[in-house]
Amino acid sequence: MEEIKNKIEQLREELRQHNYSYYVLDAPVISDFEFDQKLKQLQELEEKHPEYYDSNSPTQRVGGEVVKNFKSVDHKHRMYSLDNSYSKEDIFDWETRIQKILGEVPVEFVCELKYDGVSINLYYEDARLEKAVTRGDGFKGDDVTLNVKTIRSIPLVLKEDLLKSFEIRGEIILPLDGFEKMNKERIEMGEDPYRNPRNTASGSLKLQDSAEVAERPLDCLLYQIVGDRLPFETHFEALDFAVKAGFKVPDTRKLCKNTEEIFEFIAQWDKQRHTLPYETDGIVIKVNNLSQQEELGYTAKSPRWAIAYKFKAEQATTILREITYQVGRTGAITPVANLDPVELAGTIVKRASLHNADQIAKLDVRINDTVFVEKGGEIIPKIVGVDLSLRPVDSVPVKYITHCPDCGTKLVRKEGDAKHYCPNEFGCPKQITGKIIHFISRKAMNIDGLGVETVELLYQNKLIHNYADLYELKEFQLIPLERMAEKSAKNIIVGLEASKQIGFEKVLFALGIRYVGETVAKKLAFHYENIDNLMQASYEDLVNVDEIGEIIAQSVIDFFKNPINIEVINRLRSYGLKFAMDESVYENRTDKLKGLNFVVSGVFEKFSRNELKKSIEDNGGKVTGSISKKTSYIIAGENMGPSKKDKAEKLNIPIISEEDYIKILE
Repeated sequence: MEEIKNKIEQLREELRQHNYSYYVLDAPVISDFEFDQKLKQLQELEEKHPEYYDSNSPTQRVGGEVVKNFKSVDHKHRMYSLDNSYSKEDIFDWETRIQKILGEVPVEFVCELKYDGVSINLYYEDARLEKAVTRGDGFKGDDVTLNVKTIRSIPLVLKEDLLKSFEIRGEIILPLDGFEKMNKERIEMGEDPYRNPRNTASGSLKLQDSAEVAERPLDCLLYQIVGDRLPFETHFEALDFAVKAGFKVPDTRKLCKNTEEIFEFIAQWDKQRHTLPYETDGIVIKVNNLSQQEELGYTAKSPRWAIAYKFKAEQATTILREITYQVGRTGAITPVANLDPVELAGTIVKRASLHNADQIAKLDVRINDTVFVEKGGEIIPKIVGVDLSLRPVDSVPVKYITHCPDCGTKLVRKEGDAKHYCPNEFGCPKQITGKIIHFISRKAMNIDGLGVETVELLYQNKLIHNYADLYELKEFQLIPLERMAEKSAKNIIVGLEASKQIGFEKVLFALGIRYVGETVAKKLAFHYENIDNLMQASYEDLVNVDEIGEIIAQSVIDFFKNPINIEVINRLRSYGLKFAMDESVYENRTDKLKGLNFVVSGVFEKFSRNELKKSIEDNGGKVTGSISKKTSYIIAGENMGPSKKDKAEKLNIPIISEEDYIKILE
């Protein structure tokens, strides 16, 4: 038996090495036939000896398991999105912001190509792939491990076991030659071709049958290692480790000493990007030093230490046939250009955003104009200009609407605001359904069985008029509705009941308070602990909460002043929704640091920076990113930013070590 076990292990190791040579190095050492024969031999041995089963064996790459629903998984470290830039000035401004925080210290940068694919987070434990999770909303994503294991450039077992536990992030892409081959086969079978590689890669990850995913020529390019107390000083060093461990990290990355070298890299790849075997839409620029990355930290949405430079967007020309107007859940009116269909960046475009009345006037865009449409950093295409030489002789300027297209109420426009609004908040059908659709959405209450069409159907049948009405629905009311079966009705009721377990921070976001997004809702929920404390908060109290500005504070005050909103909240409370944080969140929390503001700077021995910040917040303190007169202490580790040190000394703010901080807690 020991001989068979050794043979199995030997074949697995051989096949892993051949996989690496073929899919990562692009330098195969045996023929496809020889590889298939070895794989077949291993499969036969594993079938005869199931006691030696290994979920990371090369035989598992062929797939075969079917997943009906992809489990949602919390990310251990949040996956942020990147700020975009479109000019040299944007890069200079970014560098200025970095130097302002770090002080006049040398800063190196790493430039990498921005791959146009689907973000993935791979978890490794003891050199073996543990799970693969999509980006999702940044806080949680879908577990797609079975499908990802079929991608042969992703190592299931690492060549070098240098790190016990870590995450590595990258983009799953569909190379252009593989995409063209797939489309050729579809056309030969009489099926419509796929539109573009990115969307096809994204759809592939969510196929229920992993054997079908295995048939697709997906690839994975890695770009960042994440973990606590990583044994690297720089991002470039971490990428070198990833290469040694067996990951596919493109060799197009470059270490740059200054912005001049960054611009040389941008100019080079703006010309050469069309020679690449996969799609890229820009460059990602990162601060190389990991200590400096920690010092710079994050905004609510993006890392301060990285930025994406987007190549000039593709343009197309088409004819604008009509302007229609959409009403959002806040009453904001958005004009939309309806176009003759035109292909742009691999998709057919029929509509484009016109933003507001000022934009229409600025472009002087008119019905039947030939317009230039661009798909840049935004998902929705936009009109960027008009070909005046082709303008019809009888064209007339566009008159912006004066009344709501949905309820007929006269529109208002506040001073300093670019948008027009319908003030009929509780009577305008689009605002009513928009609020309910926001409430049930995945990032909010995540109610299974309910979608946009169902919400509109329920509203039209006078079964709901606000989101509290959802919780009074009965199965017998739903079954007679159009396209509604008994099973669908039951799923809605079950989904509504399950949503009562959703945490307070998501319920707060679901209420749809203007300017209160996911991150702000989380901040407010953790700070105030329950809805009653938040409702009683004054304007002055709110603006003192971390990252809550004047506009958000006033919006929160206005929301809770309205008796209709209070009535709806009281109803939701009576149905059992959570309007207080779970006590488990506050276990081991104290008020020892209440009223104290901390700035964390440098690298620490006993804590990671995230652990230190969490410790401060768990003990009632507040962590801020910049020093001011309100700062109580600066906790300084190694490589503290010199500019922070200078500012602290000028303001006479105590600088303490992590040992001093521990003593304060004790």
